Amino acid sequence: RVGVLTCSDRAAAGTYADESGPLVERAVCEYAAASGALVIAETSRVVVADDVDDIEAALRDLTSRCDLVLTTGGTGCAPRDVTPEATARVLAREIPGIPEAIRAVTSIAEPRAALSRAVAGVAVAGALVVNLPGAPHAAKQCLGVCLPLFPRVLDTLA
Repeated sequence: RVGVLTCSDRAAAGTYADESGPLVERAVCEYAAASGALVIAETSRVVVADDVDDIEAALRDLTSRCDLVLTTGGTGCAPRDVTPEATARVLAREIPGIPEAIRAVTSIAEPRAALSRAVAGVAVAGALVVNLPGAPHAAKQCLGVCLPLFPRVLDTLA
């Protein structure tokens, strides 16, 4: 079970179409189908504003019913970018190697990727949670780095 949480004031208000959430969901499903390494029974997509309490509440809900939760948006340096703080509130254990690997690989092509404050870890409820950037092309690039890691982590958590 996969949950995708888009954290965006504009998408939550309906003034901006959420492109990253559907792209992330599609990419995970395509990877699962092509690799056979993941079996996806269901997916859930949620959009919330860039508010630490709203993001935390959505994460608690998704991690209670999903095995993998991917967030998109809110990982930069702007004052409203609070996804890492909200994610930290629901994590029992961080897995720093996932965002470190993403930053290492993606910053070669885009030096600003090193500014990402994304985190990853195991939620109190047992789900794997990974923060991804909000720009669709950046989210897809980051997934290319971390998707192959998910089967191992999910098997271990199961």
